[in-house]
Amino acid sequence: MAAAFAAAAHAETFYLTVAGLGGEQEYEQRFTGWAKELEMILKGEPNAKMETLMGPQATRANIQARLADFARQAKADDNVVLFFIGHGGFDEADYKFNVPGPDVSAADLASWLDKIPAHQLVVLMTSCSGGSIATLAKAKRVVITATKSGTERNAPVFARFWIEALRDPAADTDKNEVITALEAFRYAEAKTAKYYEEAKRLATEHPLLEDAGKSEGERNPSVENGEGLTAGRFAVLHTGSAVALARDPEKQKLLKAKEDIELKIDDLKYRKASMSIEDYRKQLSQLLVELAKTQEALDK
Repeated sequence: MAAAFAAAAHAETFYLTVAGLGGEQEYEQRFTGWAKELEMILKGEPNAKMETLMGPQATRANIQARLADFARQAKADDNVVLFFIGHGGFDEADYKFNVPGPDVSAADLASWLDKIPAHQLVVLMTSCSGGSIATLAKAKRVVITATKSGTERNAPVFARFWIEALRDPAADTDKNEVITALEAFRYAEAKTAKYYEEAKRLATEHPLLEDAGKSEGERNPSVENGEGLTAGRFAVLHTGSAVALARDPEKQKLLKAKEDIELKIDDLKYRKASMSIEDYRKQLSQLLVELAKTQEALDK
């Protein structure tokens, strides 16, 4: 545990979670729900300062302002963790995160993060996010993307399993009560692959990790390819901070119910082409109502 960056007693961790534009009600609810889950999971993390931007607040200007605050406050031994949830785009030159107003490009992010002296973890849980790696790769910075390139444009499910990694004790493979970026990535990457296998669908996302300052990420970080060393020392969550949630049976039931509803929505979208538009809209509306009620109960 002492080897993890955030384990030092004097170190602080600055978290910024952003739920970008959904475009449709389903995605708006899903993205904000995931952002709220992350906030809830990380609430008890020691020495943590958390910011969450959603809806109309999730603008380029506000993201830049929060990162500028981090640049003024963070020290070299501190950690900065950035979670982007939503849709992304790629124009063959630069990745962009879709937010209200002007989008946030990988070049924007790199410029803002370069001003922060702390260790950095950037988790881009969006479509096309693999197109950001070449721009964001830098020493002392861990970059995790939901896709392997800017051409994987379908909405990913990686965020769901990243969050699950922070709730599931199984993600802590070395059982030291710290879930590192590498442990969370390996858990979420495996779960994402299994999701497509069990659904018998062609995988439209292939998560990558880059932490060696190279221009390409890896699905399987290892000593051989030189990836994963920094991520393996980067503490994302000390599991003691999630004890209250883990011990609350009702919250656990609600979290499981939420995951089940999201899976039903995914399945419905997959079957959309074979359904009448009226039937599709009716079923989607019912599921979105269930999702909203479940999220409301989780928020209490």
